Amino acid sequence: MPLALSPTTVPVVVDDAKCIADKGCTVCVDVCPLDVLRISDLTGKAYMKFDECWYCMPCETDCPTGAVTVNIPYLLR
Repeated sequence: MPLALSPTTVPVVVDDAKCIADKGCTVCVDVCPLDVLRISDLTGKAYMKFDECWYCMPCETDCPTGAVTVNIPYLLR
């Protein structure tokens, strides 16, 4: 699986201001069927570690604070 080199090049973007992973929430990580989301050791916030996404949306749908956004490519909409 290719590593995601920067947060702007991945389809799943997490708003650090809304993310409560540092308070113990791991919903987005738990519901991802590909296991590509992680909690950062440095910030305590969720991020997309691997650039593999099925655009299945449970991470965005189940996030209790609305911090996760899945950017679906135009041709898949």
